Formats: sequence, C-alpha cells, structure tokens
Amino acid sequence: MENFNFYAPTYFEFGKGAEAETGKLIKRFGGSKVLLHYGGGSIKKNGVYGKVIAALTSADIPFTELGGVCPNPRSGLVYEGIKLAKEEGIDFILAVGGGSVIDSAKAIAAGVRYDGDFLDFYQGRAQIEDALPIGTVLTIAAAGSEGSANSVITDEENKIKKGARSDLLRPRFSVMNPEFTCSLPPYQTAAGATDIFIHVCERYFSNTREVCITDRLCESVMKTILYETPRVLRDPDNYEARANIMWAGMVAHNNICGVGREQDWASHHIEHELSALYDVTHGAGLAVIAPAWMKYVLEKHPEKFVPFATEVWGVPLDTINPMETAMRGIERFEAFLKQIGMPSRFSEIGAKKADIPVMVDKIFAKKETEGFYVKLTPEDVTKIYESVADQ
Repeated sequence: MENFNFYAPTYFEFGKGAEAETGKLIKRFGGSKVLLHYGGGSIKKNGVYGKVIAALTSADIPFTELGGVCPNPRSGLVYEGIKLAKEEGIDFILAVGGGSVIDSAKAIAAGVRYDGDFLDFYQGRAQIEDALPIGTVLTIAAAGSEGSANSVITDEENKIKKGARSDLLRPRFSVMNPEFTCSLPPYQTAAGATDIFIHVCERYFSNTREVCITDRLCESVMKTILYETPRVLRDPDNYEARANIMWAGMVAHNNICGVGREQDWASHHIEHELSALYDVTHGAGLAVIAPAWMKYVLEKHPEKFVPFATEVWGVPLDTINPMETAMRGIERFEAFLKQIGMPSRFSEIGAKKADIPVMVDKIFAKKETEGFYVKLTPEDVTKIYESVADQ
C-alpha cells in the first residue's frame, strides 16, 4: 500500500425528509446569502424545488437562483454564475441536482474567489487556493460529486472536457433523499449506475500490491450496483434499492475506495472526448468505452481481471487457463450493460469514426501516455476507439 492522505469532511443528511434540514445546514456551515443552482425543469415537476424553497424560507435565508445547467456542464453558465455571485454578494452555493449541477457549482465557487479565468483550474494553469463553500441536495445517483473533491467542466469554445480537483471543492454538506431519484427515467438510472460502477473500476484496476482492504471495498460496491440496478429498473419506487445505489455513488467517488493505490482513469479520459464532442450522457459513453478498454489491456496486463471475474461476477476460476476466466468476466460485464439498456457502439451514441483523430489529439495534447494500469499511447487509444466505431 502506498502512503496517502485522506480528507473527507462532508456532512451527510441521508434519508426520507432529509431536505427539510437544508436551511439549518446552510446556517450551520456559515451561509447567509445563497446562490441556488440547478438544472432544467425536472426538480420543479417532481416537487424537489418546492421542498428546497420551503426549507430555505423557513430558515429565513435569502437566495438568488441560477438554473439551466445541462448534462456535461458548460463553461458559459459558470461564467454567468461567477458574475452573478459577485454582483449579489453570495457567500454560499447550494446545488440542487446531480453531478452536472454540483460540478458547475464547484466551478463557480472556485471562480468567485479567483481573479483570472476559472478554466485555468481545469487546464492545469493554476491551483485552487480558495473557494466559496457549497452544499448539495442530490437528485441523481451517479457522479459522486456530492462527496468528492472533483469537478468536470466542458470548455464550450474548444469542445474540451477537463477536470479540476481540490479538497476546497468538497461540499460542506450533502442532503441525500433516495426518494428524489425515483422519478428518474430508466435510461438515466442505468447510466448513473454505470458511472458509479466504472468510478470503482478506475481505482480497482491498479498496479499497487497488498491493498486487500480497498480491493474488498471496490468489489463490494461493484456487486451492490450489479444487484440493485436491475431491481430498481423493475421497480422504480423501490426505496431500499434506490438508497443503496445512492450511497454507493458517494462511496465510489469520495476516494475511500482508492486511497493507498495507483489509479487508472483512462476510460474516463477517453470518454470525456465523446461527451465534449457529441454531448453524450457520461455513463452511456463509459458503457461504450470501458469494456473496449478492458479487452484491449487484458492481453497486456491480465492480473486484476481474474479477481474481477471471480469476485465480482462469480466466474469459476480456470486454473489451467486463467485468461479464459478473465475474458468471461468482461463478457459478463458487457452482458450486464446490455441488460440495463446501455449502448456498446459509436452508432448508438452518435459518434463518428472520422472524428477519432481529433479526439486522440485532444487527449494527448499535453501528455505522452494515458492511464496507469497500462500506459496507453495515441496508437493504443486509437485502437480502442476503432474497436467500437462503426464503418
């Protein structure tokens, strides 16, 4: 196990009716004038918006609203949010939504306290040294941004999707009521579950040895997603299944499963170019890329794929031919993604083979290799893209 530091200060209010505590939590963590940040109209249709407004009103907290966050959150709205927060003297940001809304809120929080362009943080030109505090009311189990130090934003002008990381971006609190996820469409539920699963894979496929505790944590979270996702797709109002998936999403990405071990992240970075160029739902893009990455690197580095098959998917170990065991695990993963309605090819997400060179160039604009479990070259990533591209 490698040396590590781990700081995860977020306070979680979890369960039915948890949103009623939102106003009290804002005051507890120092907020007095709030920017209420959210996406489209879904929170107004399903009643979440009204409940949050009631909580703010009952706590006598003044707020300014900024809606309009899209999936794969855009730089343009972040700039608007920074300007609005400065003009209104905002001292706390409340994100009501999923990962896109929370990531946008984090970018605004960092940008308000910075004299330059907030994209400096996402393009490696500057480090975050200060940020407004944020809180979240989660409505989608997927990105895990409600407990993480990470934020991902799409630079609209250059069509580049990049991330920033700082413990200053960790929410001060996150309100998590699983009932808020019951109205999600099946496709969005499945895409979120896929994102959660692959967040864990990025940590699980590691070259670090003797990390039994985090190996077992990773396997447990992955098995939870395998068990609960079909249940919730059959019965969208299954509170217990929704609750397990919601907490799994947080555990998958606050990094408790990743401490002390080298992490990969190639699948995410390869997918980010699909999201930036085609506005693909992130989990759906990962469903296309992650199995392709697995099949490509298997021959180069099969070690972690055997326990992935036996411990996560229940594939019997073939002691004579462990590579066969490993391949069966990847096949079961692909079958699971198909079962829950996820895509597997470029044609299903609107991507084009002709754009592969553009995406590869963007990935390697500032680095020579991608990922760590197997360090991929531009030629390797091109082959991964091509393996799922249609003629």
